[in-house]
Amino acid sequence: MEPFTYQIGPGEDDGRLDKWISSALPDLSRSYIQKCIKEQAVLINGIPQKASYRLRVEDEIVFDIPEAVEPDIEAENIPLDILYEDEDILIVNKPKGMVVHPAPGHYSGTLVNAVMYHCKDCLSGINGVMRPGIVHRIDKDTTGSLVICKNDDSHKAIAAQLKEHTITRKYRAIVHGVIRQDTGTVNAPIGRDDRDRKKMAVNDRNGKPAVTHYTVLQRFKEYTYIECQLETGRTHQIRVHMASIGYPLLGDETYTHFRSPYHLQGQTLHAMTLGFVHPTTGSYLEVSAPLPEYFGHLLHIL
Repeated sequence: MEPFTYQIGPGEDDGRLDKWISSALPDLSRSYIQKCIKEQAVLINGIPQKASYRLRVEDEIVFDIPEAVEPDIEAENIPLDILYEDEDILIVNKPKGMVVHPAPGHYSGTLVNAVMYHCKDCLSGINGVMRPGIVHRIDKDTTGSLVICKNDDSHKAIAAQLKEHTITRKYRAIVHGVIRQDTGTVNAPIGRDDRDRKKMAVNDRNGKPAVTHYTVLQRFKEYTYIECQLETGRTHQIRVHMASIGYPLLGDETYTHFRSPYHLQGQTLHAMTLGFVHPTTGSYLEVSAPLPEYFGHLLHIL
């Protein structure tokens, strides 16, 4: 694995080394990062430092991330909200707060642990033991439809449709501000934020093509309820695109400075509809996950 390297820029300094790396590499737990720092896998300007080291402008971080030793991921009896299932695929309604797959230092309580218990040995192995059956993902605090592949042939078929952008993916979201036009499209490349490694951003220099279509469903005094349909599936795509045009998602603590007056856990974003050609039957299959209770309650309040 290539070392993670980064030079601290203006406004990114005066933070603990372990905390900064945890933000820049969210798939790694803080305890795992601290262990790597202690074992001198992290160098600052070529010199090992303590986890409490406070970063300065122009400090160069080089993190030689150890090669992953794939652990035995344990199946866990975690209830699943199943929307559809057959011999090839499983579609679940992921709850808020659940991580999709394990990561170093965080090997339990994930969707993978749950589907391993439910599916036993029937999961695709293309992504290895850390991500069995996982062909796509949604953020921890995003709810909704997610397909799990039970064998490698199904995995390849779904992955090909994702690559060709032929899968139907419709999301529901509430954004800050009142959108005046009924429909719109954001066509802007998304890549890592040059100023903050923990964020994604519209990035014309090194971003990948990204297209989001949105439709207004209902307008409120200070917010708008919308449906977003993805052509592409970049990390944080809807969150980044809507923020880039001045309508960040309500509850999003990463891409907006607006404070939510409601008690929310992360962004109000729900992967409602998922549709694709079934890998075995060749017929189009479409499944919708009902809005979570908190989302419906918030719409009622608004």
